[in-house]
Amino acid sequence: MTTMAPEQFDSTQAAASAEDQRGPGVLRGEVWLSIQTRQAQMLVRGRNGSAEKPAITGLVGFAAQLRVIWQAARSDDPYADWWLLKVHDTLDSARQLISKRQLALDTLFNQMKAMEVIVAQSSRPCRVPLRFANPYAYRGAQLIAGFDALVRAVLTGAHVGLFDSEAADAVLRPCARKIRGVFALPQAYRFLGIDREAVRAGTGRAAEAIERMGIVPDDVMNGGHRAPLAPRNVQFPKGSADHFGLTPTSKAESTCSETKNDDG
Repeated sequence: MTTMAPEQFDSTQAAASAEDQRGPGVLRGEVWLSIQTRQAQMLVRGRNGSAEKPAITGLVGFAAQLRVIWQAARSDDPYADWWLLKVHDTLDSARQLISKRQLALDTLFNQMKAMEVIVAQSSRPCRVPLRFANPYAYRGAQLIAGFDALVRAVLTGAHVGLFDSEAADAVLRPCARKIRGVFALPQAYRFLGIDREAVRAGTGRAAEAIERMGIVPDDVMNGGHRAPLAPRNVQFPKGSADHFGLTPTSKAESTCSETKNDDG
């Protein structure tokens, strides 16, 4: 049996104690969105504007602007809180619409006699890495995932003769329009570097905020009504907003052609 010298035991115990005090390291993980239809992929990347066609905000642009709003909400900007509430409500409304349409399709498939229909799947799904800074951007990705499943079900239903292409379009078009509306919503927010104190006192750029974005509802202004996933308020030193990277970059690699996202 090997014995340990007292001084050796003490140093080992001290090292173990120091390790316990330091605690576990930073948690790291990965999130991927798997897409199987062209219709859903278009909602991820959006579309640049041109002389012939207006720009369409996709998931990437939605997440980028949400990052700005999220940081502003942490700095007690009541307009940011208001916009997060709008985002929450419109996301929920779009999710309910897609779920309702999916349920109706599932019912149709189940009513088919002597036929078992397997919904079509892509032979090569594309995977998009998601690196978002707030939970509402991920909810936007969940919305696309739900729409992607709906598109597959609709195309399968049309293929087996449950309905024609016009009826299929009538199912998908409102859902796609609803998602685009959700993704466009944050673009109307303007970061002006104000907080509740400035809005109440009418100082700084408070007047400009009212002109550009309207008057914040009382229950939002007093902090009584916030989005369920809103961030905790943190009062940052003045001028620190310049260091938050409020102009997002796009660096993440993707298995989908021309589809990238990284909002920090």
